[in-house]
Amino acid sequence: MSVRTTRTAVVATTAVALSVALAAPALAATPAGTGHEATRKAAEAAVTAGVPGVTLTAKDGHGSWSATPGVGNLKTGKPRSADDRYRVGSITKTFVSTVLLQLEAEGRLSLDDTVEKWLPGTVRGNGHDGSRITLRRLLNHTSGIFNYTADEDFGRTYFLKDGFFEHRYDTKKPGELVALAMTHKPDFEPGTSWNYSNTNYVLAGMVIEKATGSPYGAEVRDRIIKPLHLTGTSVPGTRVTVPGPSSRAYSKLAETATGPTYDVTKINPSLAFSAGEMISDSNDLNRFYSALFKGRLLPAKQLSEMKATVKVDGIPNAGYGLGLIERKLSCGVTVWGHGGGIHGSTSEAVTTADGRHSLAFNLNADWTGDTDAVIEGEFCGKDAVRERTQTRIIQFMRP
Repeated sequence: MSVRTTRTAVVATTAVALSVALAAPALAATPAGTGHEATRKAAEAAVTAGVPGVTLTAKDGHGSWSATPGVGNLKTGKPRSADDRYRVGSITKTFVSTVLLQLEAEGRLSLDDTVEKWLPGTVRGNGHDGSRITLRRLLNHTSGIFNYTADEDFGRTYFLKDGFFEHRYDTKKPGELVALAMTHKPDFEPGTSWNYSNTNYVLAGMVIEKATGSPYGAEVRDRIIKPLHLTGTSVPGTRVTVPGPSSRAYSKLAETATGPTYDVTKINPSLAFSAGEMISDSNDLNRFYSALFKGRLLPAKQLSEMKATVKVDGIPNAGYGLGLIERKLSCGVTVWGHGGGIHGSTSEAVTTADGRHSLAFNLNADWTGDTDAVIEGEFCGKDAVRERTQTRIIQFMRP
């Protein structure tokens, strides 16, 4: 969850930081594995912009490469590690979507089922109607359901300084998060538009629990984490700490990106639940997205469903699938993945369509740092990054 200002003065995101550059002249991509200098420079530029530290790992046919500019602890100066574990925010959504698609492949549910079928009476009130919203519309954010993290009181309570330090250890139940969303009107009629809503994925986690009789986190562990041997990945529930090795996480806890910097490493992530609570590391994220696109987690039919994107209004060269973002970079390379922001942590994980070239990284800050520049550097090379500085960047931070 990152913090930005809006016309309501409070923006609090539990979710993806979808940042996409506007179209730039086509440039030849740097072949994978021939160098990461542009990636390194972009990561170092994030530190120059104010991010305390970056941990980054790229993997392709030539092997793995990591960089860790900056520091992981502002008090001690301890550097970041390539093995750092960190809160991944809305990258959680790809894991959740994968589990639901696995359940569909097993015949235990259909993405065309309604929310009302699985969670009767849960999505109701102020114009919300779960009988008109399918599970697919939850996963691709076309449900119209209000985003609970956009509630102004929620933002003041959990994202601004006074509220955060009073409530950082609160436990929130998923039903409470959905109930808060129901106090607002829908953003639009189901299926008529697109708007990022964390409520969609809280509901998706609740559907997994109803369909399986197990906590959604247990299903993620048994179906993804254990089979792929993701030793740095966990679903923390109400645990407030990040397992080591890890670095500190920092935030301004303000309506602007100025002022003091606060250590926000400890937080009860139940306020994000299945929309953004998970912890991982760069190696694990690369392994996960590579395995996903190589067909190790889903049958071809379900992977195709996952990659069926809808238009993201106002953002060219990007589409949203089922817990996946498709981006066409300035050099013509297309990458798939997700971004995530939560208190003091901004993360990105992307891979090429064949799963052979992957990149995952984390900034231990939530108020600055150009993540797109790092992605462009890795997949497009130095010239593309230089060209990209001439384009206008849209920071698409959905509350």
